[in-house]
Amino acid sequence: MPVDRRIHPSVTARLSRVVSNTSAGRRAVGLREELRMRRAPLHWTNLFGVVAFACVVVLFVTGFILMFAYAPSSDRVTYDGPYLPLAGAEMSKALRSTLAVTFELPGGLLVRQAHHWAALLLPAALILQLAVSFFTGAFRRPRRLSWVLLFGLLITALIGGWSGYALPDDMLSGTGLRIVEGIVLGIPVVGTWLSALLFGGEFPGRIIENLYPIHVAVVPVLLVVLIAARARSAYVNGPVQFAGPGRTEERVVGVPVWPNLAVRAGGLFALVTGGLLLVAATVTISPIWLYGPSSPGAASAGSQPDWYTGFLDGALRLVPPGWEVVWLGRTWTLAILVPLAVVGLYLLAVAVYPFVEQWVTGDRLDHRILDRPRNEPTRTGLGVAALVFYGALWGAGSADLVATHFHVTVESVVALYQAIVVLGPVVAFLVTRRVCLALQKRDREILVHGYETGRIVRLPGGEYVEVHSDVDAAERYRLAGPTAVRADDVRPDEAGRLRLAERVRGALARIFFEDRLQPVDDGDPGGGRTDEAIGQSGTERADQVAAPRIDAA
Repeated sequence: MPVDRRIHPSVTARLSRVVSNTSAGRRAVGLREELRMRRAPLHWTNLFGVVAFACVVVLFVTGFILMFAYAPSSDRVTYDGPYLPLAGAEMSKALRSTLAVTFELPGGLLVRQAHHWAALLLPAALILQLAVSFFTGAFRRPRRLSWVLLFGLLITALIGGWSGYALPDDMLSGTGLRIVEGIVLGIPVVGTWLSALLFGGEFPGRIIENLYPIHVAVVPVLLVVLIAARARSAYVNGPVQFAGPGRTEERVVGVPVWPNLAVRAGGLFALVTGGLLLVAATVTISPIWLYGPSSPGAASAGSQPDWYTGFLDGALRLVPPGWEVVWLGRTWTLAILVPLAVVGLYLLAVAVYPFVEQWVTGDRLDHRILDRPRNEPTRTGLGVAALVFYGALWGAGSADLVATHFHVTVESVVALYQAIVVLGPVVAFLVTRRVCLALQKRDREILVHGYETGRIVRLPGGEYVEVHSDVDAAERYRLAGPTAVRADDVRPDEAGRLRLAERVRGALARIFFEDRLQPVDDGDPGGGRTDEAIGQSGTERADQVAAPRIDAA
């Protein structure tokens, strides 16, 4: 009986062939081939996006599981669960269901803690991504929209974390909600109305029922939309890269996006996910069973918000006492209005900075080559100043704990942070600019003379010189410094008048381009930048030293 030795295609192969013949399949195949041709650079700064995406996936999966066990209700019940210290305690259904997840649902504590740890890591990854984009100039055209989307992701993550922080309805979250109520009530004219809208009546009202849709519906939808928009922006604009041999605004040096980069990203995604689960299984977070149920008439001593909202709490703590004025028959609580205004302006400045820098510098070109932070001292100084300001507000949020741990008065700690908030950014800006200039000069010396080897040789004329090693091509590109730019000249309007806005822009442009060394030129260290000039001086110096080194040998 003849045996059929033909290889029959598998079910998946036949299904793949059928799908590839459809219009959607053909587009997918075309996209795959395009990603095979497209290249992306490998750099550690590209990792934060994968970390943030892994946090979002963990949040979505664990949050979906928790939805089925959590009861978003402020109605009061008596606890009769297995945790005996709370037996007979009156609490909300929200806290009762959270305790049931923790002690009665198999794996519930792991899921809840993984959800919380991912919510803590997500803002950190987004802030680091913003910092990298800022200091390297990745926000410049045509990626200004990508910067705004990334900032929107951070704000959405903060809203999602804050709304989820309040849902367990334990004593710690209740204390935080009491602070929020005080802030809202302190807003003149509309404060009472906003408080009634948010809490649904007198505190605590129906705050759980109001925050739950925000946490499980509004925030996830915003995250998906912003991530999709940012992915599309990255696909359309292409990757960015640091300067190096073969790298130009048109040509990217790196690995294919598919499958090389995709596999690397998938590996990092698995590592981050596994790390979150490992931490969730071994490190306790938010032990609500120790805090107990929230009470409108009580507060948790030494309570601290999650780290990503600490700067908001710190801004409130730094306001001097007695900041109130009576105007138009109303009491204006500056202790609340001033911190809200300062934090709001700070966040607004972060969001619009790419547009402000483009207006100041007049740079309307598209950029794919990233800057070294030292070559943009003004931008780097502004970034460090912003980090110092944020860090001071964040640290002030724990002023009471600092005082108790180091046995000093709270007033002295608050006074220290007040000084840092006011003077710290100015000092940080000035020092950073000078450090950047010093690093530029060091790079210039290495580029012109090469690296010091520590070997001293004697020339035929009796002169002693140190042997310098030449700088390779990749290092020459890295050390070449900024491109030749100058402040954009101010321009009068059609009537020949120089408007105030144009004069301000010209003054800011001159400040922005201060403390910048001009690129190396052939025979002129202060001239323009070319690839040949970058390495010529160092090569000539090596040739001059090489001959006497042989003679001395």
